[in-house]
Amino acid sequence: MRIAVFALVALAVVALLVLVHRWLWIRLVRDTTAPRGLPRRIGTALAIALPLLSVAALTAGRAGVPFPLQQAVSWPGFLWLAVLLYLTLTMLVAEPIRALLLRRLAHRTPSRVADAAPDGVRQDGAGTAATATAVAPPVVPVAPAEPAAPCAQELTRRRFVARTLGGAAAAVALGTVANGAYGTHGVLRGPGVRRVRVPLAKLPRAAHGFRIAVVSDVHLGPVLGRAHTQRIVDTVNRTQPDLIAIVGDLVDGDVQDLGRAAEPLRRLTARHGTYFVTGNHEYFSGARQWVDHVRELGMNPLENARRALPYFDLAGVNDIAGESEGQGPDFGAALGDRDRTRTAVLLAHQPVVIHDAVRHGVDLQLSGHTHGGQLWPGNYLAELANPTVEGLERYGDTQLWVSRGAGAWGPPVRVGAPSDITVVELASYQA
Repeated sequence: MRIAVFALVALAVVALLVLVHRWLWIRLVRDTTAPRGLPRRIGTALAIALPLLSVAALTAGRAGVPFPLQQAVSWPGFLWLAVLLYLTLTMLVAEPIRALLLRRLAHRTPSRVADAAPDGVRQDGAGTAATATAVAPPVVPVAPAEPAAPCAQELTRRRFVARTLGGAAAAVALGTVANGAYGTHGVLRGPGVRRVRVPLAKLPRAAHGFRIAVVSDVHLGPVLGRAHTQRIVDTVNRTQPDLIAIVGDLVDGDVQDLGRAAEPLRRLTARHGTYFVTGNHEYFSGARQWVDHVRELGMNPLENARRALPYFDLAGVNDIAGESEGQGPDFGAALGDRDRTRTAVLLAHQPVVIHDAVRHGVDLQLSGHTHGGQLWPGNYLAELANPTVEGLERYGDTQLWVSRGAGAWGPPVRVGAPSDITVVELASYQA
């Protein structure tokens, strides 16, 4: 049943891609170029190659393609998906403008058919019947004339409108993607630092000001590699946290391919250490190999486990994606027998487990997963699947912080949801 559902979803996605690319080809290639010209041939080739590259980027990892080839197809394939999103949105906005301009141009085009009266007949109807009869030619049935082809002037105007709107749409789409990748808050420049103060009722005075650096959704893979890891490590260490929490989706691939990219994580520094919980992408990649590897890098994996720190309990649960392997979250194991007079901080990749956290008396849950939507208007879709998309919210006596993440999945682009590392400062009511 699951395979059938996956197949239907895949077919629907492919059909949508075909329809969107066909429409964009009409608007951006056919309407803007001359038939059989070189520009049309190039545009048609790109309209075929780019979606194929995108499909290859989405499937190469699962298909076991060699990692260098994954990298070769992922950069253009994923970037085109981001451009496609904003090109489609911009062209949809341009569509009514196009219709309005073409209608105005049609009204301005002069008629090329002149009404002519027969020789010998005055157009005001005057003249004698005899004269009209004498010169009137025999009546011959005439077949209806075929519609005249658009004149060169009209074609030029239509092409001008298509090129103007298409060029503007392409500029908007490319500019948006470039800014989301390389701009001030672009993914490839590394995450910014976001700070939030969270008061906790049971936190002792001695823990007032305790800083936890929350890192989520790094997504090391064929696009984001060692340089991105180093930017994250440098940013985290500059904040001088007391504890570092990596809350899942660290990688998209095998240790064999990404071990070198993850190596800078060994240099993360915090007084109370670095802790790690799995995300759904760890289970796509092979969670066990990564749990073992992050331990080699000096981190402390929390697999449905708890660590008693001097001022509070730190617990972590596996991601719900692990349920398919019998390794899902176990709140009883992580939190069941603890002293509830102590503050409890929970690391859990997905915000949807917040209601389990509330039932087990957690004071603060730290999560990621949503990317804050990553690419607007993706935040509206993220809201449908998550109780909180980003930021701090309260559920009963439990507070939930959701990070937008330090990396990106797929295109190394963010629009409307800048990447971040969050420094959560715990505050005591007794201070």
